[in-house]
Amino acid sequence: MSSLKQFIRNVRASKTIADERAVVQKESAAIRASFREESGDSNVRRNNVAKLLYLFTLGERTHFGQIECLKLLASPRFADKRLGYLGTMLLLDENQEVLTLVTNSLKNDLNHSNQYIVGLALCTLGNIASVEMSRDLFPEIETLLSTANPYIRRKAALCAMRICRKVPDLQEHFLEKAATLLSDRNHGVLLCGLTLVVSLCEADEAEGGEEGIIEKFRPFSGSLIRTLKALASSGYAPEHDVTGITDPFLQVKILQLLRVLGRGDSQTSELINDILAQVATNTDSSKNVGNSILYEAVLTILDIEADSGLRVLGVNILGKFLSNRDNNIRYVALNTLIKVVAVEPNAVQRHRNTILECLRDPDISIRRRALDLSFTLINEGNVRLLIRELLAFLEVADNEFKPIMTSQIGVAADRFSPNKRWHVDTMLRVLSLAGNYVKEQILSSFIRLIATTPELQTYAVQKLYISLKKDITQESLTLAGAWCIGEFGDALLRGGHYEEEELVQEVKEKEVVDLFSSILNSSYATQIATEYIITSLMKLTTRFSEPAQIDRIRRILQSNNASLDVEVQQRAVEYGNLFGHDAIRRGVLEKMPPPQIKEESRVFGESMKKSGKAANRKSKVVKPAEEDLLFDLMGDGSTSTGDVNANGSSNNADLLADILGGSSSPSATSPTPQQSNMSSIMDLFGNSGTSAPVQPTQSAMAPSSDLFPGMSSPPPQSAAPSIPTHACYDKNDLNITLQLQRNSEGTVQVMARFRNTSMHQPLSTVALQAAVPKTQKLQLNAMSNPELAPGAEATQSMRITGSKGPPMRLRLKISYVLPSGQVTDQVDWSEPK
Repeated sequence: MSSLKQFIRNVRASKTIADERAVVQKESAAIRASFREESGDSNVRRNNVAKLLYLFTLGERTHFGQIECLKLLASPRFADKRLGYLGTMLLLDENQEVLTLVTNSLKNDLNHSNQYIVGLALCTLGNIASVEMSRDLFPEIETLLSTANPYIRRKAALCAMRICRKVPDLQEHFLEKAATLLSDRNHGVLLCGLTLVVSLCEADEAEGGEEGIIEKFRPFSGSLIRTLKALASSGYAPEHDVTGITDPFLQVKILQLLRVLGRGDSQTSELINDILAQVATNTDSSKNVGNSILYEAVLTILDIEADSGLRVLGVNILGKFLSNRDNNIRYVALNTLIKVVAVEPNAVQRHRNTILECLRDPDISIRRRALDLSFTLINEGNVRLLIRELLAFLEVADNEFKPIMTSQIGVAADRFSPNKRWHVDTMLRVLSLAGNYVKEQILSSFIRLIATTPELQTYAVQKLYISLKKDITQESLTLAGAWCIGEFGDALLRGGHYEEEELVQEVKEKEVVDLFSSILNSSYATQIATEYIITSLMKLTTRFSEPAQIDRIRRILQSNNASLDVEVQQRAVEYGNLFGHDAIRRGVLEKMPPPQIKEESRVFGESMKKSGKAANRKSKVVKPAEEDLLFDLMGDGSTSTGDVNANGSSNNADLLADILGGSSSPSATSPTPQQSNMSSIMDLFGNSGTSAPVQPTQSAMAPSSDLFPGMSSPPPQSAAPSIPTHACYDKNDLNITLQLQRNSEGTVQVMARFRNTSMHQPLSTVALQAAVPKTQKLQLNAMSNPELAPGAEATQSMRITGSKGPPMRLRLKISYVLPSGQVTDQVDWSEPK
């Protein structure tokens, strides 16, 4: 057997992973063989367990050495017990059945005459105590809390905290002892006693204060304040001094307990105010330990019912932290100010310049926190200044910041814009700088703004045209430009001016067609951009007067008649046919009426703290996690993309639902991802500010009766008889089968057929809810008839996108009412391979 040092040398000398694995396997085999020999030599056993602990740090399997650790605990030697307890804490946890064998050893060692052996047992119990061990050994801990030895008392206090967390019913056994610890003169015992009391109070607070533990400890506030005052004003104490500050750990812990005791109690808060002001003004902020005390004091000030002046003092301390060179302190300050801004907005505004400087910090975490805080500071008075700074940051920001920034700037501009001209200029700048990261709702809001502001339409379309001439790489800029040029092309062609000092040259029809043609022939012509431009060109045929350019547009449309994209191909063919109906073409392609802006459709709300998760809108597919399973949506009432409500209608989450203050009511049929690309802007083609529901089989670009009078989309085709039928449910005379039909784009049309097989018993209130894996989107339509008479049938269709092919998986919740009562079943159905 080699020694531990030699084993470590052999491992570190390995040049490859294979060599290291060979050394480890050889040593593990030797350790196992030594265990089987059951040598009585404790030195050999201790050497083996020490090597096992090293193997544990390497991530190797060490389960075979658990019993050997327990054998070391039974040894009378301190060296054996120390290593045995260390091995027990590392190799075992509270869920191990072997742990029950440790209880007796712990009980004996907790009553040992050697304080260090008692300390080992307390450490072990405090780290791995299970519920059963806590119930068995709490009397010993209760006794040790009263011992005269401070070394044991402080360890017993921490062990009691573990026991109270594991078994809350045992808290009452430790309340009196914990109160005694708060008056202990030993700093170590007092620190551990404070930790125990804070844990008890926080547990009581989480339960709503039903136990009255906080009330029991509130009378100790006075003595704690006196202790803190003595620590803050004491001179040099060599035993507790840390870089010139007396026991900062104890000061921090006292502040934590005072925060818990003063929260929600004005009388206690008034007692604490003076000492907090003293600590905040007298603590040295040039050292890290002083900053830790100041930070805890600020948290206490903000949590209790402190007066306004004290709150301003706390915010000023955080503002001073922002100028610290230590990134950790600056991050903590920014993180705390985000929580404070709602309470003391004016005090935080004073540090606005320092916060904006943090946007240029090299540390990305500092920049992210400063960005979040900057948006919370925006109001009517400073919106121009802050948005200007944020646009400057957007120009150089990392790509991961751009989705959240574009959304937040759009929301702030919509909410606080001083005038519509400034609003349009701001959003044009956003589209030019980060158009590939602008989300649908922000783009839709910008176009709605232009459509409802006639006095700015000429200005906006000219600016968009100039921006597109400079840069066609930003998708949202292309979409906004294509829509506006198509609608207000006549204003663009007229030229004129929008300001006396800024004349605009007249734009030729040929230049507009050339611009759109260059975009279509570039690599930036995404599917949605092509759809927008095709529609815009068709609208321009009624705005243009030159036959040559109209003929060019006809040829561009004709070239897309064979497009591989079904949407573009369908649109090109339909628009080409319109050229044969000049009598109605101009009426069909006239300007859209301005949408009615409803309050719930406006793009503003609270600060968008979670929208950093939004992905680039150009990304069509997000790679899912391998282990994504079906959402368990049937009992928690939460909404998700795969969730449905009780009446069978889809409840798809809005893209900005996590960042807007209000929520809009879901329509009976929500658009699928492909349709939603156009729905945000195409809602302007209707008479209201909200999108009309799109039928599952209708293309998002399909002509409607409002847009093309006399033309209508083909009706949905029923499932062909040859489609295979799969049984999924057959109980209580209710038979449900599913028919699946796929297309090449990964969309699955599912038709659920319900049949009451009984000849005399009706089924009422039949309802089907469904959930799909996170990687897919579900659109569930209403059931044709929820009341099934004997022998009757009903259908319900659903549309699933994002499926990568069979087998399809669904989680179905079926509910119906029999004469005997309500029935609810859940079925996990997988498509047969």
